[in-house]
Amino acid sequence: MPRRLAAVLRPALALLFVTVLALPGAFAQGGKTVRVLVGFPAGGGTDAIARVLADKLKDELGAQVIVDNKPGAGGQIAAQALKQAAPDGSTYFISHDHTISIVPQVMKNPGFDPARDFVHVAGFATFVNALAVSGSLPPKTFAEYIDWVKAQQGGKSAIGVPAPASVPEFLVRLIGDKFALDLVAAPYRGSAPMLSDLFGAQIPAAIGSVPELVEPNKAGKLRVVAVLGGQRQAALPDVPTFAELGLAGFEDVPYYAFFAPAGTPRAELDRFAGALAKVVAQPEVRDKLTGWGLAVQFMPQAQIEQRERAYTAAWAQIIRRSGYQPQ
Repeated sequence: MPRRLAAVLRPALALLFVTVLALPGAFAQGGKTVRVLVGFPAGGGTDAIARVLADKLKDELGAQVIVDNKPGAGGQIAAQALKQAAPDGSTYFISHDHTISIVPQVMKNPGFDPARDFVHVAGFATFVNALAVSGSLPPKTFAEYIDWVKAQQGGKSAIGVPAPASVPEFLVRLIGDKFALDLVAAPYRGSAPMLSDLFGAQIPAAIGSVPELVEPNKAGKLRVVAVLGGQRQAALPDVPTFAELGLAGFEDVPYYAFFAPAGTPRAELDRFAGALAKVVAQPEVRDKLTGWGLAVQFMPQAQIEQRERAYTAAWAQIIRRSGYQPQ
C-alpha cells in the first residue's frame, strides 16, 4: 500500500475498530451465538417464555440468541449440559424452581450441584401452579372434581404432573391425604405431552404452571379449578386458591431465572442481566408474560439467590414430611 494512501486510511481504520468494539456485545460475544438451554420440550410453557425473551435479547446483546431444547428428566439433561458448557458467557439456562430447587433434593445423583456448578444471573418472574380438569369432563369446580373422583371405583384417579418427584407430584399426595382420595401422580416428560393428554381426556386432571394453562382454559380445553399461592391470580380471578379450599402451606411461589456455568466472568453475567432487565421492561414483553399468568419482576443476582435458597429450604421441609426417599 502506498505510504500516502496508508496515511489517509489509518485514521479511518482506527475509527472503524473503535466503533466495532463499542457495538453492544461485540467484544464480549466475539461473534459467538448465545445459547439458551431449556429443559423441557418445544411447545411447553418454559419454551414459549424462552423464545419470547430470546427474540428480544438478541437486539440488546448484539448477538444471535438461540433456544436449545434438551428435554427430559425434569430439566436434568439441560442442567448437565450447562455444567459442561464453557464459562465464557455464550451459554445460559432458563429454569424454574423444579430443576434448581427440587431435583437436587429428590435425586441421589442428579449430575449437577447448583451451588457448585452454576451461578445465578438474574430472575425475571414468579408464577404459581394450578390444578386443571379436562374440559370434556363434568367437573367445573374443585368441589365437583373431588365429588367426581369419589364417585369413581375405589375413589381412585390419576393426575398428570410434568415431571416425576416434582412440586406437582407432592401436591397430588397432599390433595389425596387431605380429601381421603386415592390419587396417583402420572409423570410426563414436560408439560406439552401432559396437556395434550389432558385435552383429549386421556388423563382426567393435571397440575401445571398457570402460564401454560391460561390460554387452554380460555379455549375450554381444560378448566382450572384451584391455584397455589397466597392470592388469586389476575389471569384467573374466579379460581380459588388451595388455601381457600382448606389446603394451606403452599403460599411460597416459584420463580423463573437464568443461570450460567460457574466461573463465567462477572462482566458477562452483568451484561446478560442488564440486557434481560431491559427486555422484561418492554411493555409488549411484560404484557405477553403477564397474560400467561407470570408476575413479571426483574430480580438481580443477589435477590434471585435469596429467593431460590428460601424456596429450596421451604420445600426441603415438605419433602421430609412427605416421607419421600431420594431415588
